[in-house]
Amino acid sequence: MNNELPKKKASFYIKRILGLILLLVMAAVFLFSGYSKLYSTNAFDNFQWTFLDLGINSIAAAGIIARLFIGFEFLLGLFCLFHIFLRGFTYPTIIALLSVFIVYLIVVLVRQGNVGSCGCFGDKVAMTPLAAIWKNVAMIVVTIVLIYIYPIKPYKGQEWLVAILGMAALVVPFVVNPLNTNSAPEGLYKAINLDPLYQASPAPSVELRKGKHIISFMSLTCPHCKKAAYLLQIIYKQHPDFPIFLVLTGPEQEQNNFFKETHAEQIPHIYFKSTDAFLGMAGPAVPAIYWVNNGYIERKSTYAYYQLDPKYMKEWLNSPSTH
Repeated sequence: MNNELPKKKASFYIKRILGLILLLVMAAVFLFSGYSKLYSTNAFDNFQWTFLDLGINSIAAAGIIARLFIGFEFLLGLFCLFHIFLRGFTYPTIIALLSVFIVYLIVVLVRQGNVGSCGCFGDKVAMTPLAAIWKNVAMIVVTIVLIYIYPIKPYKGQEWLVAILGMAALVVPFVVNPLNTNSAPEGLYKAINLDPLYQASPAPSVELRKGKHIISFMSLTCPHCKKAAYLLQIIYKQHPDFPIFLVLTGPEQEQNNFFKETHAEQIPHIYFKSTDAFLGMAGPAVPAIYWVNNGYIERKSTYAYYQLDPKYMKEWLNSPSTH
């Protein structure tokens, strides 16, 4: 009997030490995941556009959901760190959340293949969709192990700590990356001569000089153009009836790289060789994204990706023409 007691105690402490280590690793993963999406504008933009890809029809709404989602990641990380309601809430929620991630990543894998970064860790760690699926499966397995070896009971005063940590976690994303409410395009009334496009070969397959069109003039090597093109392809995929058109210029051999990064090859587009004529239509800066109605620019997406909101596109397309 005396020999069995130390073995039992040793087993108990081994489980507790291993459980603590695994729980701290889980906390670190969630906290780093939230931070990696929030630390730069580029990382956050790519993340919030994920919700547009899932069917959210407003950049403002997608931005709010993205910030709440990041806050929830911080919350789970802090709950793991401070041992908050582990078996009652934290462990089951982690399993449910990771399961949703896996389903989403499978959809991405089917749609786009195992290419590019899934954005799980922002721009900090590039991870393909398949690698991210295995990462999430491993985390679910770790969580199930924790349920059995580290079932810490709630301690007194957790309710107050829940309120403090919850408020902090959900507020931080809105403070660090304030919500951009300027998603409406800039009003403009200016004629644009699109004839050079039809003097080139090949010419556009659609008549851009008549009716309403959202025309984006882009350089194949411009990082801001690539970012705007990536957002436009998300919008076009959700709204194939939107008359979006890309006019691309730059080194012709860069076309494959451009489409590989942006996935925008399904958007109607042409490659335009004449630099002078391109600048005459687009102006001195790219991306130049014009909302054109019968040869007149009525709107301009000044801040490129921030002012490409499906909500405003639909309103403009459905509004009566003035000329």
